[in-house]
Amino acid sequence: MNSRFNTIIGWVLGAGAVGLGLTIVSSMYFGADKHHRPETMGYAIEGVETEAAGSGEVPFATLLASADLAKGEATFAKCKSCHTIDAGGPNGIGPNLHGVVGEGIGVGAGGFAFSDALKGVGGSWTFDKLNEWLTSPKAFAPGTKMTFAGLPKPEDRANLIAWLNTQGSNLPLPAAPAADAPAADAAPADDASAAAPGEDPAAQATPAEQ
Repeated sequence: MNSRFNTIIGWVLGAGAVGLGLTIVSSMYFGADKHHRPETMGYAIEGVETEAAGSGEVPFATLLASADLAKGEATFAKCKSCHTIDAGGPNGIGPNLHGVVGEGIGVGAGGFAFSDALKGVGGSWTFDKLNEWLTSPKAFAPGTKMTFAGLPKPEDRANLIAWLNTQGSNLPLPAAPAADAPAADAAPADDASAAAPGEDPAAQATPAEQ
């Protein structure tokens, strides 16, 4: 009895050893490259843009073109504790800002004592420079005496700068980037929408197209 039991145990142990050996061999053969990074990760899905490709800031010139002057004037209320805006108005803690758009940076304003940090910037207050300044005065001119932290929202900056431009500067706004033009090889219009023979195509254009 013991002999038959030992034989059975021996067969079971042998079968287990063989199975374990086959598992090790197969894993070495079939799984050798399982840790290699594939050349292309995942599958591309047509018609779906990546987040990076689909995200982008609105150009500041576009925000200026659609600026809300009333909101810009309301935003300037935060500045009245330090600045005046009327023509010939006095300087306060900060300089008078009448006609500031296009004015030299760190000059003018009826002899206001600008910081050396701001004087060292040079140039003039263009729309883009004012946008940088109002984003973060300390980043624009490190060492400036301006304690205002800045306006984080680009829409607020556009509204304010557009309104400031109406207070003694009235410079033309920068041109907003044009929308993507249609492809040059776009299919021609259907016959039903084409101009009749002898008819001027411009006569069918909408006012926006003329």
